[in-house]
Amino acid sequence: MVKPSKRKRYSLFDIINTILVLAITFLIAYPLYYCVIASLSDPAEVALGNTFFWIRGLNLDAWKNVFQEDRLWVGYRNTIIYTICCTLYQLALLLPLAYAMSKKYLPFRNALSIFFFITMYVSGGLIPSYLLMKNLNLVNNPLVMVVGGVGCYHLIVTRQYFSTSIDPQIYEAAYVDGASEGKTFTKIALPLAKPIIAVEALYFIVGCWNNYYTALIYLYKEKWKPLQSVLRDILINNQKIAITGNETAEEVLSLLEKAQLAQSMKYSIILISCIPLLILYPFIQKYFTEGVMIGAVKG
Repeated sequence: MVKPSKRKRYSLFDIINTILVLAITFLIAYPLYYCVIASLSDPAEVALGNTFFWIRGLNLDAWKNVFQEDRLWVGYRNTIIYTICCTLYQLALLLPLAYAMSKKYLPFRNALSIFFFITMYVSGGLIPSYLLMKNLNLVNNPLVMVVGGVGCYHLIVTRQYFSTSIDPQIYEAAYVDGASEGKTFTKIALPLAKPIIAVEALYFIVGCWNNYYTALIYLYKEKWKPLQSVLRDILINNQKIAITGNETAEEVLSLLEKAQLAQSMKYSIILISCIPLLILYPFIQKYFTEGVMIGAVKG
């Protein structure tokens, strides 16, 4: 006797949940997809709003204009260097500090916590910060893109991980064997903290990669500017198109085409700045998800 096959029944919740997930995925993925098709389409079609789902009139002029800029590759080099150095620098500050703050026997632990929490709500402002950087000789110095403090939010998350996600008995066993606090940190805490290190590293990488405001305020030399500042300058220069009224019809048409091309260049510039992070994220997604969930559940 043949048994009837069991079909999986989907509840109303499953259907609604699937629709919501697909809708959210579409809202997240479509802007990036639109940047791709808009950067490859005819600028006139983009200006008319005809590029919703497909490429209209394949045109690579926007990409050619962007890649013809030598400043682009200088900016890429600078940003990669700044991102690597800044991430390592901030991790070197964050991890020992969070580990020390996770110890309940740390002297003045509560006072130090309040001191760090105040920085979440109070800042010196732009003018005091600029004067500080000037006194430290960091104005127009590439080190200004690397050095800096650690955000209190990152300190709280990392401290909570060290406090709740690593069994204190492991530390006690190390102390009994004669391990110092430094060796306990390097040999036990750091190897067991890979998930939270990956989470914080991704936060720092994204923040350092997208940091253009610091360069806008403190860096003036072209050779030190990061990618974001270079792309901003390229975009602004291409948008400086003015019609005075003395042009011929052909000249006006040429200026309008340049303006449309500048609009298409926006989308290629967005892709150029996003591609490295899109490539990096899948490699650390596993640790990122694990680190965020552990901190959330046990916090």
